[in-house]
Amino acid sequence: MIALVQRVARARVEVAGASVGEIAAGALVFVCAEPNDTPDHAARLVDKVLALRIFSDAAGKMNLCLRDIGGGLLLVSQFTLAADTARGNRPGFSGAARPELGRQLFDAVLTQARARHAMVAAGVFGADMQVHLVNDGPVTIPLTIR
Repeated sequence: MIALVQRVARARVEVAGASVGEIAAGALVFVCAEPNDTPDHAARLVDKVLALRIFSDAAGKMNLCLRDIGGGLLLVSQFTLAADTARGNRPGFSGAARPELGRQLFDAVLTQARARHAMVAAGVFGADMQVHLVNDGPVTIPLTIR
């Protein structure tokens, strides 16, 4: 699985002009499933995101995780993280899981996250979404779970 984690002051996702998920301070995570991913990859991704120390402690060092600060988690599916730009100018997306598998694995990530963390919001898989965020830092961390 591929993920892009952004530390945010706030974030929300809209579908057709309506807010479908919103958080205050926390992490916005874009999630992309790949063809060989399994529910185990989804569980390990959630473990990593919840334990990732990207939030500042009293000394200003990134020593705290999402659990430590009680922050929100906003999950958004984004197959374009698997873009292949090696040839030409039009990205290829054959590295992303087919939609059926992608939906299953995104749902697995969402289920795991909701079971382990109090504040979890999400976009809508496969929808045309508008994501609004205030990146805090900025801090943006790419993750790959193999």
